[in-house]
Amino acid sequence: MNYTKVRSPLGPVHLLASERGLAALYFDPQAGDMDRRFPRRERAGPGRNRWLLRAETFVARYFAGDVEYSPDLSFDLTGTEFQLSVWDALRSLPPGGICTYGELARRLGRASGPRAVGAAVGRNPVSLLIPCHRVIGASGKLTGYAGGLERKQFLLDHEQEHAARMAA
Repeated sequence: MNYTKVRSPLGPVHLLASERGLAALYFDPQAGDMDRRFPRRERAGPGRNRWLLRAETFVARYFAGDVEYSPDLSFDLTGTEFQLSVWDALRSLPPGGICTYGELARRLGRASGPRAVGAAVGRNPVSLLIPCHRVIGASGKLTGYAGGLERKQFLLDHEQEHAARMAA
């Protein structure tokens, strides 16, 4: 595993990748979760591989306003089959778009499972690239985001501003 940290308007972004793909993208408050999921002894330490370089480019372009940029990037994710299916479904949410946990559960054929979907969304190890910030509560309010609700609001506003510019 290789690890690096890059700057963003929302503070440091921690990136972790294996030779198979990106394994983690966390904002600073989530770094403790990254340490629990990937104990330091399992990390090779600082260094750059192709997946980290592509993720760094994504972060820079995203915050520069290119929220539609999609890098050629592989993932090295560890999760249950259900979590992996939820994370895959999140990738289909367009920049500037939102959906509720219930809507996402219905898309996955689990109409009675918004809480299970919410738990899987909350375990997403690759925020931004797997856009869990685009999922909101049934009431339309922001709910849970490991990076903090202020960051979630910033990301949604950032993407909606871009969408509005593209529509004009």
